[in-house]
Amino acid sequence: MPHRAAPRVYLAGPDVFLPDAEAWAARKQAICAGYGLTGVSPLDALEGEPADWAALPEWRRIGLRNEAHIRGAAALIANLTPFRGPSADAGTVFEVGFMRALGRPVFGYATVARPFTERTLDWLGIRPAPDMAESVRDDDRMLVEAFGLFDNLMIEVGIVASGGELVVEALAAAERWTDLSTFERCVARAAAVLLK
Repeated sequence: MPHRAAPRVYLAGPDVFLPDAEAWAARKQAICAGYGLTGVSPLDALEGEPADWAALPEWRRIGLRNEAHIRGAAALIANLTPFRGPSADAGTVFEVGFMRALGRPVFGYATVARPFTERTLDWLGIRPAPDMAESVRDDDRMLVEAFGLFDNLMIEVGIVASGGELVVEALAAAERWTDLSTFERCVARAAAVLLK
């Protein structure tokens, strides 16, 4: 019986901004391997990268490489922990949508459990009366999303509709970016779907 290659999963998230980001990526890839998956980091070289990309600015090469990695993956696992604001990293959210558009499973995890509405209101410095929580508007008169979800509804809709899952757990602030236990639980869920 031929050996089945481990499904490739793209590891999206702002972890690329951590000190020693390569070491963190290697740790995440080792966890993936333990569950029979091949973790692909945005920091990984792209096999067969077109030679003409060398003339492009670095930011374009990074974007094209990441899109190519996503196209070559069976699924995506996204770190959706709020980043520099009440919501997930914008680049990571783009990658979630990109994989969803390819029709492949998207899994997400976060190490902050407070709902998006609460985080947004705190970020805006708004303290609504309890009976006003569903209809709060910011200083620009824009309605604050209040569905009780972890993040913007389109992120969760994309994950659920793809056949993936969102794993959310509250970790201490000091461990938010370095504790990989929530990531590992998400990897286990992804492996259960991809390897059945």
